[in-house]
Amino acid sequence: MDKDVINAKFDIIQRDIAFAKELPPKKFSFMEEQAAKYTLLEMMEACIDIAGHIIAAKGFRRPEEYSELFAVLQEQKIIGEGLAKQLAAMAKMRNILVHRYADIDIKRLRDALKDLGDIEQFMRSIARYMEKEK
Repeated sequence: MDKDVINAKFDIIQRDIAFAKELPPKKFSFMEEQAAKYTLLEMMEACIDIAGHIIAAKGFRRPEEYSELFAVLQEQKIIGEGLAKQLAAMAKMRNILVHRYADIDIKRLRDALKDLGDIEQFMRSIARYMEKEK
């Protein structure tokens, strides 16, 4: 497991969290909406990349889809069940953002950006895991 790779992803997430906190809480302009979508997508991708990196490096069970990555981390006791479910839902939202299956509900987008606790909890769990793996 390459901790530098994970730390680089943490840097991306932390930068995006800081940016998300600067977005207006009520109404987005079109430009802010686009920035919000990309910011959320980038955070999701970083979490997915971290999970995939750990799974590959440790030889854990290979997931079939992005949302299952977090179930694998739960099976390995790296993250808890509740967090795994929240992150799986996040991965599904990522698919909507990337593939534009449906228009994103702006309220849902704003809500996701207001409550980044799951992503922060994920980072703390991964940091603890990396400490144990020294």
